[in-house]
Parts: sequence; C-alpha cells; structure tokens
Amino acid sequence: MNTESPRDSVKFIECTEAEHAGTILEILNDAIVNSTALYDYKPRAPEAMHTWFEVKRANGFPVVGAVDEAGTLLGFASWGAFRPFPANKYTVEHSVYVHRDSRGLGLGERLLRELIRRAQEKELHVLVGCIDATNAASIALHTRLGFTHSGTIKEVGFKFGRWLDAAFYQLNLATPAQPVDG
Repeated sequence: MNTESPRDSVKFIECTEAEHAGTILEILNDAIVNSTALYDYKPRAPEAMHTWFEVKRANGFPVVGAVDEAGTLLGFASWGAFRPFPANKYTVEHSVYVHRDSRGLGLGERLLRELIRRAQEKELHVLVGCIDATNAASIALHTRLGFTHSGTIKEVGFKFGRWLDAAFYQLNLATPAQPVDG
C-alpha cells in the first residue's frame, strides 16, 4: 500500500517560459475570472507571459514551481519589486497561486515557505503580501507563517460589482546582516 500523499511527492523547480508559461497563464486567468486574488478584469493573452517572464529574468526574481512526480505544474510562487525606488531594494511583494485542481493540499504554504527561504538567501528584509481582505484562507496562511497585518486600503478596487479592500501583510526577516545605502 502506498502511503505517500500528493503533498509528499511534490518538488520545487525553477519555472521556465518555454515549459511553464501556458500553465501559469491558466492559473492566473482562473484567478482573474473567478476570484479577487487579482484585480484584473479580463484574462491575459498568451503573449503577456513573454513580458512577465522577461521582467522576472531581468530582475533576478524567482518563479518557483511545485510539480508532481509526472512534472505537472500544480502551483507557483514569485516576487517582484515592492516599489521602484533604490531604498526599497530589500523589500519585495510576493505572489503564490495554486491550480484550482490542487488546492487544499498545503501547496500554498509550501510555496510560501520556499519563497521565505529564498528571500533569506538573497538577504532581503521584508516580504509583502497584498491580499484581498475577503480572502480568509490567504490571510490565515500568512498569519500562520508569521506575517503581520500592516494596513488595509479600503475600496481600492472595484470588481464583481463591489468595492474591494486590499490588506497588506508583511514578514520582516533578520537579513541582510549588513544593509547598505546606494
């Protein structure tokens, strides 16, 4: 009898545009159409993924994938610039998305833990998550991993016929050991 759960067989990979853009696009478009996780209205076109990956590559931002034994991408996580100013260089805004068929397996937590580990390796100081204030599951996940609520911007978005509040959660890391200006 195999007692291994799908959670146990998941491994992390570096996503590539050639191999994973289509599945990442599917995951993002599902979030756009069916949730308030992204404040977009219309699904993104396949061409948008080239620019998305290009920005990640140019800035050294990770695109971490969680794949099963067959290599199927179940979810991904990444980060990007928080604000485009030099003094914000130790702060990133992260995103974690899990394919609709793979939710409830703990993949979001595993992906977020991996991002935290990588942020420490890169000697970053703050991870910021901007979460729709009604997304109780994401808020609970972030809180469980030590993120604290740092503020909510009320009625910052309008989608599905209602105003949306964006809640910000942050995790401060002990890194970098020697922060520098410039």
